[in-house]
Amino acid sequence: MSEAPAVPLSASADRAREQGIDLLLRPPEPRAGRLLLPARVAAMCAVELQKLRHDRTELYTRAVQPALWLLIFGQTFTRIKAIPTGGIPYIDYLAPGIIAQSAMFIAIFYGIQIIWERDAGVLNKLLVTPTPRSALITGKAFAAGVKSVIQAVVVIVIAALLGVALTWNPLKLLGVALIVVLGSAFFACLSMTIAGIVLSRDRLMGFGQAITMPLFFGSNALYPVDVMPGWLQAVSKVNPLSYEVDALRGLLLGTPAHLALDFGVLIAAAALGVTAASALLGRLAR
Repeated sequence: MSEAPAVPLSASADRAREQGIDLLLRPPEPRAGRLLLPARVAAMCAVELQKLRHDRTELYTRAVQPALWLLIFGQTFTRIKAIPTGGIPYIDYLAPGIIAQSAMFIAIFYGIQIIWERDAGVLNKLLVTPTPRSALITGKAFAAGVKSVIQAVVVIVIAALLGVALTWNPLKLLGVALIVVLGSAFFACLSMTIAGIVLSRDRLMGFGQAITMPLFFGSNALYPVDVMPGWLQAVSKVNPLSYEVDALRGLLLGTPAHLALDFGVLIAAAALGVTAASALLGRLAR
């Protein structure tokens, strides 16, 4: 039985094909380009920040600890003048360190959330989407950074009310926000990397509590590096929190700082953290 002759295309169909309007004849090509990955990172970050609309309690409760550090520790050590701070009041010297500390405390337990998402089945659904794992990690890391910026604003307001001489230069404050985001992104990635190793919320809580205080006291947040013993100075030089605090002091107080080095170290640390956490993300889904 002979096949029916093909129906010739109409003139309008020929014109549509010439104009590239042939979506009925072939499926559309997937989106691609340089903006695809940043768009997915921004989408993941927005999803994380949507949680703040439903519960802002975390922002309020986390403001208590830095306020106590400034009110009690800062004002007490300002009076006794026990720590050399280069001629500035100790509470001024302390304020950037408390900003970095409060941001780190927000980010360092971020891995608990990703384990919770694993237990709830959310993580497996995210991993089967076309979104790269690096975009998932980066979105979560920078969401932690945005939360930390909100926390930094609270600490800056408290410090200003206590009479700390901070800069109000918009460009320097923008630099402060960028430093806080980079530092928080690294510590959030560190937390998610540990989550990919220990695979348990209880173990992660133990590791988080075990490393937060050494990171804090092994930095220049409370005292200058010069007064530390030699072994602690070596720890401080490889501690990203030290570079974050150094940049914050330079931007907020105008003290001598190594801003190019500080930004470079934090960018490299954040990139390394994203790489490590992305590589271990698959272990959480098994």
